[in-house]
Amino acid sequence: MMLSKNEVKYIQSLYHKKQRQQEGLFIAEGPKLVNELLTSDFTINTIYATEQWQANNSAKQVEIITITEQELARISNLQSPNQVLAIVKQQVANTAANFSNGLSLVLDGIQDPGNLGTIIRIADWFGITQIICSLDTVELYNPKVIQSTMGSFLRTKLWYQDLATTLTTAQVPVFGALLAGKSIYQIQKPTAGILVIGSEGNGISNDLLPFISHPVTIPRIGGAESLNAAVATGIIVSHLIV
Repeated sequence: MMLSKNEVKYIQSLYHKKQRQQEGLFIAEGPKLVNELLTSDFTINTIYATEQWQANNSAKQVEIITITEQELARISNLQSPNQVLAIVKQQVANTAANFSNGLSLVLDGIQDPGNLGTIIRIADWFGITQIICSLDTVELYNPKVIQSTMGSFLRTKLWYQDLATTLTTAQVPVFGALLAGKSIYQIQKPTAGILVIGSEGNGISNDLLPFISHPVTIPRIGGAESLNAAVATGIIVSHLIV
C-alpha cells in the first residue's frame, strides 16, 4: 500500500519547528537511532520501514508501515535515506537540574544544529547527564540535532530556560569559556561545577559574565582566530573531568 500524498505532506511538515511543537513529535532516521529509541523510554508513534529493515528487526506494540526505498526518499531529510524513519513523541523535562554533583553544561545561544548535536555527544562521552540551554539555543528536536547526536540525546537531559535565573541559584563554581580566562591546563578539577559555552559568533552574553567565577581559556599557539563551539567544549570538558 503506497503512502498517500497527505501522509507524505504530514511527515514533511514535521521538519518544521512550529509543526513539531504543535504536535509534540519529532523525526528520527536510520537503523541505529531507531533501534536505540525502541529500547529507550521514548514513545514511538509510527515506524516507516523498508522490507530490508523489517527482515532484521521487530518492534512490538509500534505501528510499522512498509514502504519502498523511493517512498522513504520522499519523506526523509537525509541525503542518503537508510531503511527506516520513526515519528516519536517529544519528552519534556519534569524535574529541575541538580548542580550538586559532577559537571553540567550551560549553552548560551548555540545556533548550529550540528554543534548542538556534537556537544550532546561529547557530554554523553564524558558522562555529563544534564545540559541547560538558553531559550535562543537551537531546538533539541531539530532533525539535524537529533541525527548528529547519534543517540546520545537519549542519555543526556536538556532544559531550555532563562540562564541568568539558572546561574543565580547555582551554588557551585561557574566556569566560562572566555579568551581572557585562565589556561585550562592550570585549572583544578572540580567535584561539581557548571561550564558555560557561548554562541559561535558572539561568545558568552554580557548579562551572564557576572556569574562566571572561573573564566577559562584554551591557550592559542597558532594563528586561528577562534575554535568551533563543539570543539572547544570537548577540549575544556576533557580537562575539567578526566
